[in-house]
Amino acid sequence: MTSKDFESKVKHLIDELKSVCANYGLGNDGNEFKIITQVFLYKFLNDKFAYEVKQIEPALATDNDWQKTLSNYPSAQYEMLLMQVSEGTAMLQPEHFITTLYHKQDEPNFAKLFDDTLIGIAMNNTDIFSVKEDGGAKVILFNRLSEFVSDSKRDAFCKAIVNKLISFSFERIFSEKYDFYATIFEYLISDYNKDSGGKYAEYFTPHAVAKIMAACLVTEKNVQNVTCYDPSAGSGTLLMNLAHAIGEDKCTIYSQDISQKSSSLLRLNLILNNLVHSIQNIIQGNTIQHPYHKQENGQLEKFDYIVSNPPFKLDFSDYSADLDTKANEERFFAGIPKIPKTKKDSMAIYLLFIQHIMHSLSAKGKAAIVVPTGFITAQSGIDKKIRQKMVESKMLAGVVSMPSNIFATTGTNVSILFLDAANKGDVVLIDASNLGTKVKEGKNQKTLLSDTEEQQIIDVFNAKEAKDDFSVVVSYEDIKAKNYSLSAGQYFEVKIEYVDITQEEFATKMKGFETSLESLFGESKSLEKEIKENLKSLKYE
Repeated sequence: MTSKDFESKVKHLIDELKSVCANYGLGNDGNEFKIITQVFLYKFLNDKFAYEVKQIEPALATDNDWQKTLSNYPSAQYEMLLMQVSEGTAMLQPEHFITTLYHKQDEPNFAKLFDDTLIGIAMNNTDIFSVKEDGGAKVILFNRLSEFVSDSKRDAFCKAIVNKLISFSFERIFSEKYDFYATIFEYLISDYNKDSGGKYAEYFTPHAVAKIMAACLVTEKNVQNVTCYDPSAGSGTLLMNLAHAIGEDKCTIYSQDISQKSSSLLRLNLILNNLVHSIQNIIQGNTIQHPYHKQENGQLEKFDYIVSNPPFKLDFSDYSADLDTKANEERFFAGIPKIPKTKKDSMAIYLLFIQHIMHSLSAKGKAAIVVPTGFITAQSGIDKKIRQKMVESKMLAGVVSMPSNIFATTGTNVSILFLDAANKGDVVLIDASNLGTKVKEGKNQKTLLSDTEEQQIIDVFNAKEAKDDFSVVVSYEDIKAKNYSLSAGQYFEVKIEYVDITQEEFATKMKGFETSLESLFGESKSLEKEIKENLKSLKYE
């Protein structure tokens, strides 16, 4: 079976789980997301455990009833086996196996048994798989899923779920690579990739944007033991691309996001992508109001790589005054957006995220931030103060202005702002707004970049190459002279082509133009006369 064939089978399983939810009145229900993602994860962790124990004890791989064999192990032998499984594998007891549930599905109160199994796994593995809230409380791996279904249908619902899971195995998936998991993850959450009211960032950033950000940040080979941070992580698409470019075993992920839903999705993404060691660093909370990741001295943590697609506009008037403190003077050096009298939901919260990221960058750190394109040219206010600080501190790497509608859900034009605290030389500015192909996505129009176009942006950026009407390489002094504008178009040369001709040739060309104009004027008068006559005849008919 090829990877494509297996990918289709995984997607079919997801579809069947969604069908079960629909049959029990949960289609498009707010809790369907929790059921689908957690059941998928329960199955994934079961099969990962099976894969691991069969690697440790090969005899189990040829045992058709290996679960029963494991159940009969003396407790000391079973504990020894658990000590040998790899980091990131859930520690399961025999009562947690899907086969155990399958054989008990006719017992009374099966829904309770189903829920108890999930909660038991979550509690036994709380130190590995729990996400933290910014106050320190832990959010465990699973909920009691049957409680989302009406009482009379709970047993039947849980049986239907188990019967879908029993005939499928993820075991061959664990040798697959990043792209496979990215495709499966995107399919898994495709129906849930919207936040309430559309006010917060998308749960996953478009592939082209994520790829360009990672490829332009990670240019050195053999990067080791680095920290990666996203203060508005969503489902972690940017972090996953970054970690893959570095090497999942060579970096540690840190994140924070106000959304409970996105934190759950990020945890799932980390599990799929062999980054379980970073789950303890996922924080559910308000990054701007209560940044969690700090050093021992209480100062904000500094990171080697930062990626972010922050919300652009959001009403933060409820806590705006709380941000104006002495402790935040350095973090929000350019100021805090004022509360407008109307349209509070248009408050430019992204300006706070940019400042937070600049403050969180290590001495040699790099960052990539999605910003509204208007930010790179604004001639006053906080926007300009931020750009001025970037230039004066010599921490810019460049800007890529993306095509319109690169995000299908917003009409805002976006650019990618690249920071590099160690870049004391030239800055590259790219205008990629003319690239891409327009396609319809539902009711929205979206621009897709081809692989060749994505690579063109990456290659030009990393080589700091100047290309006519596409990119320029400028100094910090050049940017100061242009009033701190970071728009490539403002630096393009205006080219005027000169042609040497004699006076006689010039006179001949001018005579030709005059003749053409006289002919056109003549035709115009003739047409005007004809139109008037036609109108007159129509009037008397």
